[in-house]
Amino acid sequence: MDNKDQIKTAKIKLKKLRASAAVPVYGTDFSAGADLVAAVDEPVRIKPGETLAIGTGIALEIPTGLTGLVFGRSGLASKRDLAPANKVGVIDSDYRGEITVMMHNHGCEEREILPGERIAQIIFMPYIKGIFEETDSLAETVRGEGGFGSTGRK
Repeated sequence: MDNKDQIKTAKIKLKKLRASAAVPVYGTDFSAGADLVAAVDEPVRIKPGETLAIGTGIALEIPTGLTGLVFGRSGLASKRDLAPANKVGVIDSDYRGEITVMMHNHGCEEREILPGERIAQIIFMPYIKGIFEETDSLAETVRGEGGFGSTGRK
């Protein structure tokens, strides 16, 4: 059964900032994330524990009400110890600069990012803007102030 007609879409304007830039591509019809590619002219070496900015060579016009979330790619993380340093990058709809991934080497060996290599993925999501209201008390719950790991206790 083909459910492609159930997938919501949004038009995202894209500007290439240099010739080596690539339009993000979805790996399959049902992929949530579109792959972001390294727009570098030569291989970039990342030492163990080092974080480097890897440009994608693209700028986006994300519609108001959506945000672009930049996540790591599982293959880079599991096989080469490379992942975005901030885990998830948040791209606001009013940002018009280059999409850059702060790539961190979590491993013990120097790693290399090649020109045109898929380095991260971007997912577009709606968001709700909170209106903060200061108060002296909050509604009681069963959990209360139970923090990290408190719901897993027996």
